Amino acid sequence: MRYAVTVTPDDNDTLLVTVPDVPEAITFGETRTDALVRAVAAIETAIIGRMAAREDIPQPAARGADFVTLPALSAAKIELYCAMRADSVGKAELARRLGVALPHVDRLLDLRRKSRLDSLVDAFAALGRTLDIVIKRAA
Repeated sequence: MRYAVTVTPDDNDTLLVTVPDVPEAITFGETRTDALVRAVAAIETAIIGRMAAREDIPQPAARGADFVTLPALSAAKIELYCAMRADSVGKAELARRLGVALPHVDRLLDLRRKSRLDSLVDAFAALGRTLDIVIKRAA
């Protein structure tokens, strides 16, 4: 998931970063690199909040000169959450389908926790979906 970001000089000699698709994700950095690294954390934090509030997650749509890419594991977890919402499948129902305890599903959806790829594959399969991996050359 690549989100467009806007980087602008702030009035205190830092760079302000905003995310058009995720308006609550606002951060700063001392340097451009620092600001972009912090933008990933700000987007993840905002999405964690949306997931906790059971809200939709905005898909990247904005265009711009600058982008940040979420880690692959975070993107997979976000897509799992979106698939669950699209199918009106709650955490308890997904746990039932997987034959696991509810905390296992909580961990699968936690962007701050590591998860095994095979567990995510199983969760997507329980929703009638596949998890595919695409490898691209770095730009």
